[in-house]
Amino acid sequence: MHAEISFIGLFWQASLLVKLVMMTLMGMSVVSWALIIQRSKAIKAANLASEQFEDRFWSGVDLNRLYQESSSRRDDIEGMEDIFYSGFKEYARLLKAGARGQDAVMDGTYRAMRVSLSRAVDELESNLPVLATIGSISPYIGLFGTVWGIMNAFIALGQVQQATLQMVAPGIAEALIATAMGLFAAIPAVIFYNRFTNKVERLENAYANFMDEFTTILNRQIAQQGEK
Repeated sequence: MHAEISFIGLFWQASLLVKLVMMTLMGMSVVSWALIIQRSKAIKAANLASEQFEDRFWSGVDLNRLYQESSSRRDDIEGMEDIFYSGFKEYARLLKAGARGQDAVMDGTYRAMRVSLSRAVDELESNLPVLATIGSISPYIGLFGTVWGIMNAFIALGQVQQATLQMVAPGIAEALIATAMGLFAAIPAVIFYNRFTNKVERLENAYANFMDEFTTILNRQIAQQGEK
C-alpha cells in the first residue's frame, strides 16, 4: 500500500495527460530556480558595482581621470558607471563641437544618460517576466491536471458496482499531486519575482539620483567656465 501511494508510484499510475502536466510543472520549476539563481547573482553584482563606483565618484577624483579609467575598460562597465561614461562622453563631445548654450549641452548629456539608464534597467529586468509567467500559470496547469485526474477517477468508479475508498484514493491522490506541484513551482517564482522587482526599483532610483547629481555637477562646471 505504501508503494502504491508514493510519489513515484502515483506518477507511473497516472494517466498520460496528468503525467505530461507533472513533467511540465517540474520543468517550469527547474527553469524558475535557474532564473532565480541567475538573477540573484546579476542583481547582487549590480548593487556591488554601483556601491564601488559611487564611492570612487564621491572620493574627489578628477572627472576626466575617472572617465579615462572607465573608457579603458569600456566593455566591462555597467549600471551607474556606464551612465557616467555615456553622460561625460556626450558632455565632452558637445563642448568640443561648440554646442550653443548651456541648456543644449545639458539636454544632450541628460538624454545620453537616460538611454544608458534604460539599457541598464532592461538588463536587470531580463527574464523577470518569465518568473512572473511561471508564478501566474503554474497553479492553473496543476489544477487542470487535478481536475482531469479526479474526473478519470470518478469515471472509473462509475464502472464498478461496489465502490470503496481504496479504489478511488490512488486516483484522487495522483490528481492532487498535480496541484501540489503547481504550487511548488509558483510560490518561489512569485516570491522572488516580487523581491527582484523591488531590488530593481531601488537600483533604478539610485541610478536616477546619480544622474541628477551628476547633471548638477556638470551644470556647475559649465557655469564656472562661462564666468571665466
